[in-house]
Amino acid sequence: MGHIANSFEHLSEEQLEAHLDVGSYNGFELTEAVRPSFDLKVVPTQGFRRETYRDDQTGSTVPVLMGSATRSNLFETFMDLLDPLGTEVDVVLESSHQADSRQNGDMYREHIDLPVLKSILWDYEDLLLNDGCTGIAVLNPHQPLEVQFDEHKLLIVYGNDLKPFEQAFIDRDVYPSPEMKFITEAEHVHSSSQQYQQQFEELRMRLGMDENYG
Repeated sequence: MGHIANSFEHLSEEQLEAHLDVGSYNGFELTEAVRPSFDLKVVPTQGFRRETYRDDQTGSTVPVLMGSATRSNLFETFMDLLDPLGTEVDVVLESSHQADSRQNGDMYREHIDLPVLKSILWDYEDLLLNDGCTGIAVLNPHQPLEVQFDEHKLLIVYGNDLKPFEQAFIDRDVYPSPEMKFITEAEHVHSSSQQYQQQFEELRMRLGMDENYG
């Protein structure tokens, strides 16, 4: 179990367990990776919104799409978002497993064929969906385009031309929702396990990432 945020502190064990056992809200299914705050300041929903990321160091801005999809639609949506990146990509694995601190968080693999990457990721669908300490980012090595599937199981796309990614969302019934809120915009709790930590290590090796790459 990950960090328990403030709205959970005064609950009985029964109240906490009951809250963590709730797997869907208004038909939106959560993965096992994360749960919203007890007071439900943000109720998870399906959709995406447009944003702008500003790099404080350079002052440059990049258009962003942030999306959320119900569990049964989530992994396929992530896979479809990878297609506009091109046929060869770079991959970053992100870990917040405490025992992985020696790895300094992120591991990088350059130049992998997208069909090969997708085949490997399908083998680790359970880990990528349900581990609240695992995230992945896939990048185009030749132009600034990036798709993140983060540890909150949000789908985040950075790039100047986001039309193909918007279409990929819409084709999966994930529609623009400018006023929507995401689970990260309020208190929430992450969940993981020893089993997922072992699967993360397996995925890292399958992707040919050096253990000490930081």
